[in-house]
Amino acid sequence: MDRLQKVLAEAGVASRRKCEELITAGRVEVNDKVVTTLGVKVDPSQDFIKVDGKPIRRQSKVYVIFNKPKGVITSAQDPEGRKTVTEFFKNIKQRIYPIGRLDYDTEGLLLLTNDGEFAHLLTHPKHHVPRTYLATVKGVPHGSLLDKLKNGIELEDGMTAPAEVEYQDVRPEANESVVKITIFEGRNRQVRRMFDAIHHPVIKLKRIQFGPLQLSGVPRGKFRHLTPQEVNELRQEALKAGDGKSHKIQKGE
Repeated sequence: MDRLQKVLAEAGVASRRKCEELITAGRVEVNDKVVTTLGVKVDPSQDFIKVDGKPIRRQSKVYVIFNKPKGVITSAQDPEGRKTVTEFFKNIKQRIYPIGRLDYDTEGLLLLTNDGEFAHLLTHPKHHVPRTYLATVKGVPHGSLLDKLKNGIELEDGMTAPAEVEYQDVRPEANESVVKITIFEGRNRQVRRMFDAIHHPVIKLKRIQFGPLQLSGVPRGKFRHLTPQEVNELRQEALKAGDGKSHKIQKGE
C-alpha cells in the first residue's frame, strides 16, 4: 500500500506536489469515491483510481537530460504562447515534466521525468543537490566580491549557503568575464540575484552540471535518456546530501 499522491506521481500524472493539489481539489477518485484527504493509502494493483474521470495507468519510468535553449519556457504550457520545453518531446509517449526550472533566459542542463518520487527527491530543499553554472557577467568581479559569494551573501529572502566560485575567462575588451559557480540551493533566479548583489549582473547563464551529471555531449535543443547508472548516481547524491554527509553543505550549516 502506498500513499495516493505517490501512486499518482509514479503513474506520470504530475509531480507529487501537483498530485497533492489534484487530490485536495477533489479531482481524484478511488473506487468511484472522491478522495480529498492527503495520506490516503491505496493499492494500485487492486484499487481503481481516476483523475478528472480518467483511469490512471502505470507507465514505464522515463529520465531525460535536455540541453534547453534560451527563450524556452520550463513549463507544459504558456498563456503567452511562448515555446515550452514539452514541445521538444513529442516523440516520447509518456507525459514527462521538468525537475525544477530554468529561467526563460537561462540555457543548459534540464532534467525531465515522469517519476514523481525521483523529481521530489532531487528538488526537496533538504537535499541540496549541487547545480553548476557558467555565468557571463558584466565587468570583472574582484576576488573579494567572489569571496562574498563563496561565504554566502544576503539576498531579500535570506542568506545564501556557501557557493563554489572560480574565474573561467576574462574578456577586458568586452568588459565582461565568465565565472563558474556551484550552488547548493534552488531559489528562484538565485545565481542572477547573487551577481546582482555584488553589482556584476549576469549577461548570459548556462547550467552545465546537476549533481554528478554533466551536460557535455548533448547539443542545444537536443536530449538523451539517462542510463540506469546515472539515475542511481543522482538518487545517491540527493540522499547523501540529505543525510548531511556532503562537506559542502556542512560548511553552510
